[in-house]
Amino acid sequence: MRKLFKKKMLVWGFALLASIFLISACGGKDKKDEATVDGELNGEITFWHSFTQGPRMESIQKSAEDFEKEHPGVKIKIESFSWDDFYQKWTTGLASNNVPDMSTALPNHVVEMIDSGAVVPLNDLIDSIGRNRFSEMSIGEGHVDGNDYSIPLYSHAQVMWIRKDLLEENNLEIPETWDEFAKAAEILTKDGVYGASFPTGSNDFLGTRYLNYYVRSHGESLLTDDLKANITSDAAIEGIKFWVDIYEKASPKDSISYNVLDQATLYYQGKTAFDFNSGFQIAGVEANSPDLLEYIDAAPIPKVNKDDEELGIETANIPMVVWENSEHPEVCKAFIEYLFEKDRYIEFLSATPVGMLPSLNDISEEPAYKENKIVKQFSHAEKVISDAVAKGTAIGYEHGPSVQAGLLVSQGIIESMFQDIITNDVQVEKAAKAAEEELNEIFSSVEQ
Repeated sequence: MRKLFKKKMLVWGFALLASIFLISACGGKDKKDEATVDGELNGEITFWHSFTQGPRMESIQKSAEDFEKEHPGVKIKIESFSWDDFYQKWTTGLASNNVPDMSTALPNHVVEMIDSGAVVPLNDLIDSIGRNRFSEMSIGEGHVDGNDYSIPLYSHAQVMWIRKDLLEENNLEIPETWDEFAKAAEILTKDGVYGASFPTGSNDFLGTRYLNYYVRSHGESLLTDDLKANITSDAAIEGIKFWVDIYEKASPKDSISYNVLDQATLYYQGKTAFDFNSGFQIAGVEANSPDLLEYIDAAPIPKVNKDDEELGIETANIPMVVWENSEHPEVCKAFIEYLFEKDRYIEFLSATPVGMLPSLNDISEEPAYKENKIVKQFSHAEKVISDAVAKGTAIGYEHGPSVQAGLLVSQGIIESMFQDIITNDVQVEKAAKAAEEELNEIFSSVEQ
């Protein structure tokens, strides 16, 4: 009950902070400075992003420095945060206006931002870059009441990563179904390698993500059509039991506290045979175990039956937003458009090739993009991911963008459910019912 009370207070507090922010923001619009002086862009902006890895961080920093040289009246202050820290930073910063001028975000963040009145429409920016260059789905993730509040910087999707050498050594085929996956993972758990780590750390949403893989492969969603939590359906209960079984038979026991980096690092170091992630796995293996690079590849997420339709499961179109409180929104928009200039954009994508797929449809056909060494080497993986991008959605977005989808992944409730089942031996159906009720109570506190 104490955990539920804390989470309820977090949501109620968030709603209160959002109200305070709206009042202060509406009262401050007349104070905004002119964006130009003598026809030139002018002003200092703060840019929060979550590109904490070297190459991407360096690429963004270089673009900011180049932009400042071309526009001497502009100063761009960059701050970087992990995704988890970023969520806490902006949700708690609303009341005091301690938010940036522009930022990256996760798709599930954007609807919460829109619902709080925290970000501004970017219709004009999207039209200037070329609306038809983006997929309708990626733009749609930030589309509310006729306005587009986010612009996708790059795309990726969750797929299954394999070790071809381990499969070959054990006379195993690439798993196509969950049953095949479970059997292979158990067989490959030996000689210092785990078949598949199951992560459910409370400071990330991997437990939700993994349950979503299973539920979506059944053609279902973790949200109902009327945006209620859907954790006690037959598919969800079966999925919970499936992942608990994987944890017991094929996973390191400390994975119960793993976050994204903990989980991925095992695969980077060659300690797991299977993993689920995006094309960022390639750069991680290259940095940690380059001798294994020739043995890794991507495959579609397993299905229930081999002849089932192949679903995309989870797509992430990583967006950028401009904050309502910014005194220089035109500077922000100009810098975002600058990032999409062809040569500069391809250079940014090459910081993590295949990990970041272009959100602009025409860029994938550019020779400079296609001739990248990693893109050529992992052309099969890129196709698997690209196919998944086109078919999937953000978690919970099967019914369109919603605050409920954002809360589904941000509250840690499904992660806590898995921890209770694993560490406290709570019966699956009982734990799932409690998690579903807890989520629905939070959802009800934000419904209008």
